Amino acid sequence: MSDFEVPPKAKGFKRLFKALFYSKDGLKCAWIEESAFRQIVILALFCIVLASYLAKDFLEWGLLILPCFLSVVVELINSSIEKAVDFTGTEFHPLAKKAKDMASAAQLIGLIFWTLIWGRYLLALYLK
Repeated sequence: MSDFEVPPKAKGFKRLFKALFYSKDGLKCAWIEESAFRQIVILALFCIVLASYLAKDFLEWGLLILPCFLSVVVELINSSIEKAVDFTGTEFHPLAKKAKDMASAAQLIGLIFWTLIWGRYLLALYLK
């Protein structure tokens, strides 16, 4: 098979099994090539552990870790958009810049959400 042939699509559980490995490859690629992804994951892990100690119940814990996972997902999407745009060409194009900027803005909104949730929670703990 040459580099340009598309393999036949798997079906059923075989497709799910293959998708699991594609996802693993994507996470590995993001971890190796994207410093922002590594930073977000490390911060998320720290906050998840901290939430495990601070949360009074499962619902509170879930609400505290939600922005962590959201930011990791948004960073993966942001990095994917950047890779796709970079693949399409090396010369500057205003639409490519807009695509990258909008993906970055999505991550900014996710991080603001994270900061608001955790900031409000920690402030409430401190003021008690």
